[in-house]
Amino acid sequence: MLDYRLDQHELAELRAAHRAARDVREAYRINAVILLGKGRTAPDVADALLIDPDTARDSFKRYKKGGLDGLLRMSYIGSEALLDDMQLLELDDHLQSHLYLTAEAVARHVQKRWGVRYTPSGMTAVLHRLGYVYKKAKLEPGKHPAPEVQEAFVEKYENLNKNSADGDVIYFMDATHPQHNPVIGCGWIKRGKEHPIQSNTGRQRLNINGAINVQSLSAEVRFDETIDAASTIALFKQLEQANPTAPSIVVICDNARYYKSKAVAAYLPTSRIQLELLPPYCPNLNLIERFWKFFKRQVLYNQYYDTFEKFRDACKKFFGELDAFAPPLRTLLAENFQIIGNKKPKIAIA
Repeated sequence: MLDYRLDQHELAELRAAHRAARDVREAYRINAVILLGKGRTAPDVADALLIDPDTARDSFKRYKKGGLDGLLRMSYIGSEALLDDMQLLELDDHLQSHLYLTAEAVARHVQKRWGVRYTPSGMTAVLHRLGYVYKKAKLEPGKHPAPEVQEAFVEKYENLNKNSADGDVIYFMDATHPQHNPVIGCGWIKRGKEHPIQSNTGRQRLNINGAINVQSLSAEVRFDETIDAASTIALFKQLEQANPTAPSIVVICDNARYYKSKAVAAYLPTSRIQLELLPPYCPNLNLIERFWKFFKRQVLYNQYYDTFEKFRDACKKFFGELDAFAPPLRTLLAENFQIIGNKKPKIAIA
């Protein structure tokens, strides 16, 4: 007798395919396999789905023999031939350098390249099988130095850590300018329902200058009218006050003009601050960028503040309660720097 039981991984794969299904016939086949895999009998499944028991059993056999590709074989228009292993390897390699906006676009490429036609749901199943998920692409700087320049900075940073004297500290510094308006993010919302979030009509924003020590997860921040040389020097003084016994305070920052100003240059020789500039166009190497993103997720995402004062207070409260975020910050601020390469994926729409 055929064993209809499925493990949790198989059930999760089937549920993902069911959510992506756009063809009613596909959805029924997947439903039948899921119900059988959870222990329902073929007659029970047939009664629930208004199909023949043999149809339910046949769907399960197709799945066990050929996986999702076999189960959804009816979705391949025209030729019954599927992509073979070598073609799938070539498709995988192609998809890693070409970004398609829809499964339909991938299906058009497959038809043009190999003459095999897939429905959108059938192509989605293939993409899942190859390990692809539908998610947003990640922005990176359009201008950036060669990978070896970035790697040289990482090596320099490692040497700073290795050769630092007892009591020396290292901070990553940058400014952020959150606007008094919610940032819309994902959330669990009832299917078929909307979850409206109010927005503000103004464009007021805060200017926050900050520095974070990724070892101790301690941060020094300032709320200033503007970010310039004066606010930078004020932050330096704040860092020195927070680390009274540190022989040297290494501050890593980008190449903003005020960091190179005459006022900052005049202040540094009389302070314990050692300024280290990142290579140009390398926010990927400044760990405080991750910290700012985390801050915005906690304070801005899906959050409405009816007054600017409440918005500012929420921001200040976050920085005053950093200890509560220590576990996720410890993982987020791990010193695993991303090196941006020169190879860029192509956007393939059709």
